[in-house]
Parts: sequence; C-alpha cells; structure tokens
Amino acid sequence: MDQTSRIARRAGRPVAGTAIPEEVLLEAALRAFATYGYEGVSVRTLSRELGVSHNLINQRFGSKQGLWRAAVDHGFGDLVRHMEAVFDPTLSDPLDQLALVIGAFVRFSAEHPHLLGLMDIEGRIDSDRLAYIYDNYIAPALVSVGRLVDHLTAQGRIRPIPLRTLHFLIAHGAAAPFTLIPLAKRLDRANPLARKNIERHANLICEIIISGLRL
Repeated sequence: MDQTSRIARRAGRPVAGTAIPEEVLLEAALRAFATYGYEGVSVRTLSRELGVSHNLINQRFGSKQGLWRAAVDHGFGDLVRHMEAVFDPTLSDPLDQLALVIGAFVRFSAEHPHLLGLMDIEGRIDSDRLAYIYDNYIAPALVSVGRLVDHLTAQGRIRPIPLRTLHFLIAHGAAAPFTLIPLAKRLDRANPLARKNIERHANLICEIIISGLRL
C-alpha cells in the first residue's frame, strides 16, 4: 500500500460505487497533501481508495492543482471563518481579546493539525502554492491581529513585537505538538490530542505569551 493509500484509508473509505460528499473528498486530499506534499500525492490512487473514479475528480476540480486549491480553500477557509467569529465585542480589554485569539487558534489547530502540516511543507519553497495560501488566507487573517497588536503597543500595554515573530510563536510553535505527534510523545508520553491536554496546552501558551508581552 502506498503513502496516498494509507492517508485515504485513515480519512474513511466509503463503499465503492456510492456518492462521496465533497467535504470528505477534500478532507482526505488535504491530509494527503499535508503529509506527503504536492508531488508525493497520486490523485489516481486517492480516487481509487476513496471509491470514486479518477474522471470524477478531474470533472470536479479539473486537475491535481485544482484539487489542491479546493482542498486548501476547504481547510483554510474553515480556519479564517472560525477566527473571524472569535473576536468578542463585549470584551473591554484588548489584551483579553488577544488571549482569546491565541487560545482559539491553538485549539482549532489541535482539531485540524493537517493545516500546519501543509504549511511546514509549502513554507519551505517560494512557490505559487505558497503565494496562494499566504495571499488568500494568512495575510487577510493577520490583519485584525496586527491591528490589535499595534493598538496594544501604542497604548503601552505590551512590548513591541514583529507580527512575524508572534505568528511563528503561535502558528509554528504553539501548534506544533498537534502535527509532530511522534516527537511530542517522545518528549511526553501523554497524548497531545487528548481534550484535557489540549486545554492545558492552550491555557499555558496563552499565559506564557501574554505574560511575556505585557508591560
């Protein structure tokens, strides 16, 4: 069994000949791309293991690149919508709002670890695929966070911090145990994806980052 086959089976293989919901197909594709990279994924094998025809994927998405973009839109679109809904207008302290955003991102990353997995692969090469993710999802998602950080800095509430530094601390630091599970378990045998461990980790990350920024 090749690499794409294993990913498809873990995502859940429907009975052959039945219609597969597009969400299931895109989730399986996203996990495969996040694990083995664009070049390492076989659309033909993915189609076979999901019980759909290769022509069906071509008809829906046009090409492997079209499938990749649709999978990215599916995964990162959910992230952007989730984070947009996090901002709470009833919070009077913007520092509390920042803590809320950090915690929400960490918890979402635990539920969707393949997003960071994909970025760990695509972020290494300056490509059209990286530009697509950054321009359509990362940059727009950071606008509100950047404004919040700038406001807190201008008020003298937090020490100045480049948005790039904050982004990597949270997205590629705090969320890493959910993607690098074998390494995480070598450091601590407790399952990083257990609900209580996710909550403990998210709360600790918020406390450390906010305490480190606060003046």
